[in-house]
Amino acid sequence: MNVEYTGRHYEVTPAIRKEVETGLAKIRKILGDRFETKVILAVEKHRHKAEITISPRNGPLVGLAQARDMTMAVNEAIEHLEKQAMKYKARWELKKRTARKTEEKQKWNGHSTHEEVRTAVGLTEKTAVPVVVHKYPAVAKTTEVHLVRSDESVAMRPMTLEEAIKEAHFKDRDVFVFRDPKGKVMVLHRARDGKMQLIEVP
Repeated sequence: MNVEYTGRHYEVTPAIRKEVETGLAKIRKILGDRFETKVILAVEKHRHKAEITISPRNGPLVGLAQARDMTMAVNEAIEHLEKQAMKYKARWELKKRTARKTEEKQKWNGHSTHEEVRTAVGLTEKTAVPVVVHKYPAVAKTTEVHLVRSDESVAMRPMTLEEAIKEAHFKDRDVFVFRDPKGKVMVLHRARDGKMQLIEVP
């Protein structure tokens, strides 16, 4: 596994490298070895910041943290990454299970997609044409809506798309609402395959 380190006003010490690589070993147990890692360590006004980005198959995962010393910041960033890796793995396994199902076995709101009846239409047996009749459910079942109010899913200040993606990763949100620097409302949505989608609100 390749790890790329960048220090901003901070010299990356062997002890910190060991701390990062110990943390990444836990994530390797969850996701395997197939990802690149970028580590940015910075000191700004006595605040130690750690940003660790890993790149598995379906998009990057980012762990961000700041603390009074670099060891704490690195450990917090690794913890964020570990939570995201668990969610990522669960989504990936669900996607693989769904892909294995054939179209005939897929369900639509708890029912088969359709019932299929084969028959023939025509005056005589020779002129009869085979016809397939599909019967779909008349009404789709809906589940009761469960509302949860969350301030963490809404940005309080305008931000760029890159900042919004990092913030959504940092707060571990599947939906994140923000305004771009021009004041336009945008919605970031993490799809089931783990990819982030951007929705522009008209």
